[in-house]
Amino acid sequence: MSFQTTRSSTKTSLPVQIILTLITGSFFFVFFILAAGGLYEVWFNGRIYPGVSMLGVDLGGLTTEEAEHVIAISFPYPRNGVITLKYQDKSWQYTPAELGLSLDARASAFNAYNIGREGSFFHRVNTQLATARSNTYIAPTYIFDQRLTANLLGQVATQVNHPLIEADITITGVDVHIRSGETGHELDQVETLNRLRAMMEAMQSGTVDLIVRTTEPALINVEKTGEAVKRLLSAPFTFSMPDDPNDEAQPGPWAIQPETLAGMLSLVRVPEGDHSVYQVELNNQLLLPYLNDLGNKTNLLARNARFIFNDDHRELDLLEHAVIGRTLNVSSTIGVIQKKAASGEHNVMLVYDYQKPDVLDNATTDTLGIKELVWSETSYYYGSSPDRVQNISAAAARFQGLLVAPGETFSMAKNLGEMSLDNGFAEALIIYGGRTIKGIGGGVCQVSTTLFRAAFNAGFPIVERHPHAYRVSYYEKTATNRIDPNLAGLDATVYVPVVDFRFTNDTPHWLLMETYVYPEKSSITWKFYSTKDGREVKSETTGPQNIVEAPEDLYKENPELEKGEIRQVDWAAEGADVRVKRMVTRNGQAYFTDEFVTYYQPWQAVFEYGPGTKGIPTPSVEETTTPTP
Repeated sequence: MSFQTTRSSTKTSLPVQIILTLITGSFFFVFFILAAGGLYEVWFNGRIYPGVSMLGVDLGGLTTEEAEHVIAISFPYPRNGVITLKYQDKSWQYTPAELGLSLDARASAFNAYNIGREGSFFHRVNTQLATARSNTYIAPTYIFDQRLTANLLGQVATQVNHPLIEADITITGVDVHIRSGETGHELDQVETLNRLRAMMEAMQSGTVDLIVRTTEPALINVEKTGEAVKRLLSAPFTFSMPDDPNDEAQPGPWAIQPETLAGMLSLVRVPEGDHSVYQVELNNQLLLPYLNDLGNKTNLLARNARFIFNDDHRELDLLEHAVIGRTLNVSSTIGVIQKKAASGEHNVMLVYDYQKPDVLDNATTDTLGIKELVWSETSYYYGSSPDRVQNISAAAARFQGLLVAPGETFSMAKNLGEMSLDNGFAEALIIYGGRTIKGIGGGVCQVSTTLFRAAFNAGFPIVERHPHAYRVSYYEKTATNRIDPNLAGLDATVYVPVVDFRFTNDTPHWLLMETYVYPEKSSITWKFYSTKDGREVKSETTGPQNIVEAPEDLYKENPELEKGEIRQVDWAAEGADVRVKRMVTRNGQAYFTDEFVTYYQPWQAVFEYGPGTKGIPTPSVEETTTPTP
């Protein structure tokens, strides 16, 4: 058996050799870079690396002091730039430096010096190599002091700003003062400063339009309103009535003088688009009483025409024209007043509502159903004083030719109206406060009594009737001037406005009333004209019952009378009760029955005498009962 023996080679392989070569080369390259970088930094220590420029100004190789000087010379914008502030026709020129912009040359130089000197060694080397190959551009450093800008803009604002002035109208007496409004202007300093900042950051010269905010007055057109107020107060404010050919005594005009009118004026703000305007108004609360007073002076009640029945021709003769009623429409008149006042006009036509009466002048017997005399009633007043006769005539005239509508309840007090010395009445004896005294209208009850008896005997329903407090002889007299006790209980008193007499025309026809006073006969006649409907009246009376003697005469001293003078001021009357029953039939059939009960009080005679008069009986105790008027 034989054995072979093998030996290995001691030589290095090729791949291993390449790897070793690369490692050795990298080591030397890194060593070279480190050495070169170190030498580069040492070489430019204290100087700016090559390739560093500031907006095209090469700063490479310069120390910071040298760079600071170059930068200060190369960037004069803060000193040489021109910025113009403009508003409307005003302008202000400033350098950026004056506006608060300044160049920090030292900070700019240090910024340039620090290029390639920050970060790790390899980062610094990389930056240095990049800068050397293609340059690095940086911007200068500026400082912007906004306090200087704000202070300067504040100075400009004093020339731009203008306070808002509201328009106004003031009235002193009748003098009108007008102040026009002015637009407010205010510089918007914040927005303007932002525009300045943008321009200076770009290092540009140019014009900056100021931002100014405007505020318009809330009130406009006060001049127009003011002139209207001046015209309004230049003359009296006049009220007139519309023309009325039927009113011959048409009142007016009336005027409010400018001095008074000025105190009634109000200037009210009302919206108009985005603004407000002044509207001239008169104070309604002050106008109302004035217009209500005018209404009281000018209002008219609608009145039917009045007629006299012509017995010969059996037709109606016109006695008084119908009156168209009118009522002042205060609300509509105020509307006209405000419209006139707003335009400065002085003349206002009052506004009325008109009421047409039921019976016009052209009414006929056929349209009213007035065909004949229904009833005629006469009473007598023998022994009446001239004043009492005057009152009877004045009161009776109020009812001459008066019409009562079908179904109407007629009020004597309402149609009698006011009684005064100025409208034909005189003072005569009346019953008031439990005594017979002198008063305006004494004797009117002769008229109301006659009307009561006419309505009673014509068969009309009596709605309200009041007897006298005591029996009055006038109302029981006959044509022969005698007292007829059967007439007791058929009297009626009226005392406006407390005591009334009322009856109802319960027929389908109008009722015409005529009144005639005959002083020579001491009588008054009341006539009813209409169409008879077949009614008849029968009555029964108890006559005076339960007679009570009059109280003992009363004597009273009156210091206004002379010594020995005695005057009777009240007259004795017996008290009594009377019942009157009325039966009304129509066409032979019972229609209605009613009864009138009267309680007359016993009445005391009263005498007055002057102080020191002898022979006067001892005064008795005065009656304390107060009778109904």
